[in-house]
Amino acid sequence: MPSGKLTQYPHRQAGAAYCIALIGLLSSGGCSKTAPTSPPVDVAVITMVPRAATVTEDHVAQTEARNAIEIRPRVGGLLEKQNAVDGQRVQQGQLLFVIDSQPYIAALAQAEAALAQARAARDQSERDLGRVKPLLAIDAVSQQDYDAAVAKQDANRASVEAAQAAVKTAQLNLGYTSIQSPIDGVMARAQIKVGGLVTAYSTLLTTVYSIDPMYVNFSISEQRLLSMQNQLGRAPDQDSKTAPLFKLMLADGSEYAEAPKLNFIDPAVNQSTGTLAVRLEVPNPKHLLRAGQFARIVVASQQLNDALVVPQRAVQDLQGNNYLWVIDSEHKAQNRAVEMGARVGNDWIVASGLKAGEVVVVDGVQKLKPGTPVNAQPLVEPNTATNTTTKAATNTGNATGAPP
Repeated sequence: MPSGKLTQYPHRQAGAAYCIALIGLLSSGGCSKTAPTSPPVDVAVITMVPRAATVTEDHVAQTEARNAIEIRPRVGGLLEKQNAVDGQRVQQGQLLFVIDSQPYIAALAQAEAALAQARAARDQSERDLGRVKPLLAIDAVSQQDYDAAVAKQDANRASVEAAQAAVKTAQLNLGYTSIQSPIDGVMARAQIKVGGLVTAYSTLLTTVYSIDPMYVNFSISEQRLLSMQNQLGRAPDQDSKTAPLFKLMLADGSEYAEAPKLNFIDPAVNQSTGTLAVRLEVPNPKHLLRAGQFARIVVASQQLNDALVVPQRAVQDLQGNNYLWVIDSEHKAQNRAVEMGARVGNDWIVASGLKAGEVVVVDGVQKLKPGTPVNAQPLVEPNTATNTTTKAATNTGNATGAPP
């Protein structure tokens, strides 16, 4: 613009100078200020400390009575009485049921009468033979008459023996009308009510279950058996004092107080399932276990001397990969890819990607991004550390600590 025109508008020249000064002031002031920083994020952390841990495996199991005897009558008739109450503990020889005995009392009396007749006939034939025998010596009777007397005596003796057997059978049948428990145990529900008709060797009256000790049945894979043999250096043997340690876990998650011991391993692998049947025997002095209960058997599978364990909630899963948030020396969170091992209930063993002494975030991971500053506090949990871990259900404690 020509200088003459500027002199014509002095107020415009002054305004332009003012704007230039203002822009310079704002530019210098803006460059001197930094963006505000976010406050550290509160997180709960643990310091990784190696520890001894036993990795275990869980197997679904079911209890079984050592003896479960079906009570069936040996004679038929009307059920006259039930002496034991359903679910009652019974002793060996205790009376359970009574079948109407009157027909068998009459049968015994008839058999005894037949025995008396047979004995009388036998005695008479013995007397007849005693009279004929001396007459044969003087040829007063023929040989045929003598032989007939001997045969009659033998037949009458056999009749006595048959009558005695009939009496014995009648006595047994009469005794079978009283049905006793063959073992100590608990009587199940009666299947026939009083007055019902029962058939010999057919009708099921009830079942008596033994209660101490109890069996626990489960199956293991062929691979697991081989692993167990490698650990023991031999085939498992129920007579060995160094058999693997088993724990019985009940349906409510509690551990049964009595320790099971190995009782039986099937000598053949089931071709359809590839497993072997295993049976444990466990004492049941308080009668807490009942036949048919479902439970879990915990079997030690691996002993680790320097395991690093973190709570499962600290592990993030992204497209099949596992990550942990680790606190670096600048108190900032960094995302770390790790390889996880056996799950241990609420915890998880870190197989690789983590070292002892590193600090891992457990609570507050949802608020973290790489490089986020943190205010780390030691994790406080109600459960304390334990040395036993399991692949499915057993919890372990966690080492706590703050970043350096």
